[in-house]
Formats: sequence, C-alpha cells, structure tokens
Amino acid sequence: MQHFLAPLLAPVPLLLAGAIGFLDRGRRPKLTPLLAETASLLALLAAILSAGGLILFGAVESPVLGFKGLGPSVRLDAVSATMLVLVTFVGWIVVRYARTYLDGEARQGAFTGWLCLTLASVALLVTAGNLFQLVIAWIATSLFLHRLLLFYPQRIAAQRAARKKFITARLGDAALLGGAFLLAAAYGTSDVGAILAAAKLGLGGGLATAAAGLLAIAAVLKSAQFPAHGWLTEVMETPTPVSALLHAGVINAGGFLLIRFADVMLLAPGVLAALVMIGGFTALFGSLVMLTQPAVKTSLAWSTVAQMGFMIFECGLALFPLALLHIVAHSLYKAHSFLASGGAVERVAAIRRPGPVAVPKAGAVARAFLSALAIYALVGACFGFEHKSPQAIALGAILIFGVAYMLAQGFADAAPRALTRRTAVYAVATSVGYFALQWAATSITVNVLPPPPAPGPLEWALIALTASSFGIVAIVQAMFPLWANHPAAAGLRVHLSNGLYANAVFDRLIGAWSIRSPS
Repeated sequence: MQHFLAPLLAPVPLLLAGAIGFLDRGRRPKLTPLLAETASLLALLAAILSAGGLILFGAVESPVLGFKGLGPSVRLDAVSATMLVLVTFVGWIVVRYARTYLDGEARQGAFTGWLCLTLASVALLVTAGNLFQLVIAWIATSLFLHRLLLFYPQRIAAQRAARKKFITARLGDAALLGGAFLLAAAYGTSDVGAILAAAKLGLGGGLATAAAGLLAIAAVLKSAQFPAHGWLTEVMETPTPVSALLHAGVINAGGFLLIRFADVMLLAPGVLAALVMIGGFTALFGSLVMLTQPAVKTSLAWSTVAQMGFMIFECGLALFPLALLHIVAHSLYKAHSFLASGGAVERVAAIRRPGPVAVPKAGAVARAFLSALAIYALVGACFGFEHKSPQAIALGAILIFGVAYMLAQGFADAAPRALTRRTAVYAVATSVGYFALQWAATSITVNVLPPPPAPGPLEWALIALTASSFGIVAIVQAMFPLWANHPAAAGLRVHLSNGLYANAVFDRLIGAWSIRSPS
C-alpha cells in the first residue's frame, strides 16, 4: 500500500485555499475563510491517515516526483508523522480562530492566502524526503510568514520586527543551504534517509562535521536564540492568529532540523556542546526576562524564547526524543495561551484578590528542594534509573527545580495546609508525568532517533554547570520576594525587563534600515 500518498497530499488543499484567498485580495471575502478552514481540516485528516499508515505498515520513503532528484518526496516516520499531525492540528485551530478574528477586515482574503501557504510550507518541510524539498520549504515558510508579520504595514513596530526577522532568517537560510550542500557532497546523495543511514555508520568525515555546524547555526537563528532573539519579542503588532502560528508552529523548525538530522549531529560533539551552552543560557535568560514583563503577550513571547532555548539545550545533550516531546507540548500550550490571552486577562481581572501570598523563607525553600529531589529519586527508581542516560537524569533534575519552586510556595510558614497538600500532589504528578512521557517518547522513536552517547569529560562538565546554574536560578527565584525591595534588585529588574539591552544593540547595528517602509 502506497501510504506515503496521504502525507504527500496533506499540503495540497492548503495550497489551493491559499491561491483562492488571493482571488479576494483587497475585498471582504465571503467563502474564502470557510474554504481555508475546510482545507486545513482536510490536511489534518491526511496527517491522521499518515500516522495510521505508519502504525499499520511502518515507515516509508516515497520516490522523488521530479527530474534528477529535484522535486517533492516524503519520508514518513515517527518524527515526520508527529510533526505533521501537530502542524496541521495547530493550523486548523488557528485558521478557525482567524476566520472570526479577522471577519470584516478589508484584506482578509490576502491574509487567509498567506496563512494557508505558510501552513502548506511547514507541512512540506516536516515531511521532506530530500534536501531540495527541505531547503525550499524552509525558505518558503519564512517568506510567507514575513508577509503575515507585515499585515499591518503602516505600523512602525511591525516594520522593525519584520526587518530584524528578515535579516536573521536570511542568515539562517544561508547556513542551511551551506549545510545541505556539504551533506550532499559528503554522502553523494540528497536523499535524507540515505544520509541518515550513512551517518549512523559514522561516515561523512570532516564534511559531515562542518555540515552539522551549519545546521546548528540555522537552527539557532530560526529558534531565536540569544543574541538573535529580539525579533521574536517584537512581533506583537501582527494579528493574534499569526502570533499563535509563529510561537506554536514555525518557531519549532529549528528544533525539528536538529532532530531530523540527529545522526549527523552526533558526529560533531563540539557542535552539540555549543548547543548546550547557547540553549542553556537562552533558557535561563528568557525565563528571567519573562518574569519582568507587564504585558501578557510580551511575557508569552519571552516564554517562547526560554522554551526554545531549553529545546536547543535538549538537542545539545543528544536527548532528541525529549526535544520532540518538548515541541509537541510547547506548541499545544503556546497556541492556547496566545489565542486565549484576551479572555484570560478579563477572567483574572474579575477574580477577587485573596490577599498577600505567603513568602517562603530560606528554611521553606530548603525543605522544598530536598522534598522535590526525594520525590524525583523515588519516582525515578520506580521507573528504573538504570535504563536512563546520565543526560536524561540530569535533565529530570533540572526540571525538578521547577517543582521545588512550586513546593516552596506550599511550604511557606504562612501557607494554608490545603496549599501544601495541593503542591505536594502536583509535585508527584509532575515527576510521574516526566518519566512516563520520557518513556513514551523514547519508545515511539526508538528506531528513528539515536540514543545519547556516553558523556565524556566535556559533556560531564557541561551537565554539572547547567544543572548547578538552573538550581541557583530556581533558589533565587523562590527567595526573590524576600529581597525584592532592595535597590540592587530594583536595578536588576530594570535591566532584565529590557532584555539586558541585547535587542537595542541589534537595533543600532541595523540602523535606520529597520524602520524604512517595506517594499
């Protein structure tokens, strides 16, 4: 059974809906939004059929439908099927939301067209079976998204963010093109499956190592890692559906690239170490800045920076199944967060304030951290630590710091017992959920993604550094209310709220070009 036809056909209705959307350009369309919603639903059904075909018949690679290897082809495995279902599901939700959100807009037809083309490009990207399709879909996704970011072209802030995104994206495109060229030269083929099979055997040499470096650069730029993160925090001038699509879908392309070429990335331990440092710092930096933002959407944008940093960090540790799981969880959470942000603000404003929150002191924080580690050790022992890599155990320890922060609120001296019990239950549930989902992600991708290699001295040093860094930040965050009124804390808050001025440096570098009228 040629079950590769379903993923190959998934982008087709979106492409057709996009073309129809431009027929209504400059007018208020009547049927175009409905057709786009229908097309996105058909794409979702094709993705579900693809996943079903994978379960029933196994992985498959289609032949290239083109000339001399230049054309579309499908690689259907656990990674591409997961991403395709995720992309089409989020796309369907966003298109449904946009149908109402932009009702009455004069350029709704054009918006719908660019939205459908963006979704189609992402679908082609995640199912690409050859380098040619992957590169074309990667670039097309960025160019179509650029049009959505400039849906309100008269807004200066939108122009500036789009210009920064354009510069960063073109640098990433160049890195991906270079990486694809080196991969083709190293392995003598553009077929993704053949490249991965050869990389599993350790083939490729220096060209493969250099390609891994360029792929990492492309992923870092695509995922808005420090210091190239500024554009992502400034795209609030675009319609809410675009923010949801960007933060829940397109931004994950960098992580997908690293996961797709996981076997190649393992050939370059130095590149993985660099990803650990870049991703780890971005995660810490983004999470701290997020806490200082007064606007909901801006805070969500900084949350995405932190989440993408943690995903890159996971890829650097060679925990590719967990990075894929992270993409799925973050996409669903972030799409809901952006689309529901307006209603959430209204609901929170209507809630009667319960009074001051109990502030944990040093003793409560210490008890919380010891309790969190004990819960982690107990649950981990039940699931079997002997089957976990040191990288996965360290990642779980880092995640448990978040549980400790939650427990600290319940362990505060003034906290009611109900809160203490609730946080304890949440802590156990979080630990169980982590190990269960880790097992599920690893089992699903066992024949697709490689396990992490045994860490060497450099890897052990990075694991220790990052674990201690996350632990210190968690302790400081839990105890911050105790010294929040100190002048030094107020000054630090100002610097963090401005993102340590890294984005201002980017503005100065590109100068007045960032505020010119778009062509």
